[in-house]
Amino acid sequence: MFERCEELVVENADLEKQLGDPTLHADPKLARKVGKRHAQLRPIIEAYRDWLTLGEDLEAARELGETDPAFASEAVSIEAARDEVAEKLTGLLVPRGPLDGSDVILEIKAGEGGDESALFASDLLRMYLRYAEKRNWKTEVLESVESDLGGYKDVAVAVKAKGVAAPGEAPFDRLQFEGGVHRVQRVPVTESQGRIHTSAAGVLVLPETEDVEVEIDPNDLRIDVYRSSGPGGQSVNTTDSAVRITHIPTGVVASCQNEKSQLQNREAAMRILRARLIAAEEEKAAAEASDARKAQVRTVDRSERIRTYNFPENRLADHRTGFKSYNLDAVLDGELEPVIQSCVDADMAARLAGE
Repeated sequence: MFERCEELVVENADLEKQLGDPTLHADPKLARKVGKRHAQLRPIIEAYRDWLTLGEDLEAARELGETDPAFASEAVSIEAARDEVAEKLTGLLVPRGPLDGSDVILEIKAGEGGDESALFASDLLRMYLRYAEKRNWKTEVLESVESDLGGYKDVAVAVKAKGVAAPGEAPFDRLQFEGGVHRVQRVPVTESQGRIHTSAAGVLVLPETEDVEVEIDPNDLRIDVYRSSGPGGQSVNTTDSAVRITHIPTGVVASCQNEKSQLQNREAAMRILRARLIAAEEEKAAAEASDARKAQVRTVDRSERIRTYNFPENRLADHRTGFKSYNLDAVLDGELEPVIQSCVDADMAARLAGE
């Protein structure tokens, strides 16, 4: 059991040797890569060593327990602890994809429902910002288009971990299951009769990573500049600072008008464009995967309704995992971990079943 861990112990020792070599840091990109891999292996190595130590303790307790009941009782608790570590180690050893461990760009788009949908998009943005704050992640709004009532027609926010995240704890690891259609049921602020309406907003989760290479030929880009505008179409800038970049081979478009500087808007638009191209490649790979892989909780179907937020009942329901809670107000305040964990658990089970 866990024979693969011995290979990882050897790899970890080699990484530590590289990190101790001053010449490594002459290449910042390689140094980041080595440091990231070392940080990913650390919890695996620690869990494996704990498992080995508990195995030795268990063997000793069982041997002494043949003559002393106290040690026999201790052996039972040691065995339970070792089983718990084994379960954790099994999860850590599940093969990880090239995007696991990435930061993300979250895009939230108003859908059916007009102004109410835009207000709900604003609620979702606040939920994710509060969740990121609780996890000590950094956030940066890259682009936003506001509605007349103060919601968002479209907003893109970058979410980054501080330092190297442990396996399964990076923004993409936790937020990748948020992509899809989020439906809300509530009485809109514009409703005078008190009737409950249903509207929706879409969430896209785009990986932002240097680990996946995407070639972007400058000759394949069409860059347009224009004057930025605010809610209702009124001009908010007197210069052509807004930037729209089109990747001609794929037709993927990214735009940004948040900053007054054309250069800053161009840099933000390029970040969004690159993340969209990486996501498109991942979707293509997933579409070619096995039926078992497609059956996992994560989805590339951006039109899938994944979750309902019912305000009258203070209820949240995830339609993929069956998770339900009656603390919607807390969830929208960033208490999102239980529903995300239900998706992580379902995905882990599907991965293990597919091995």
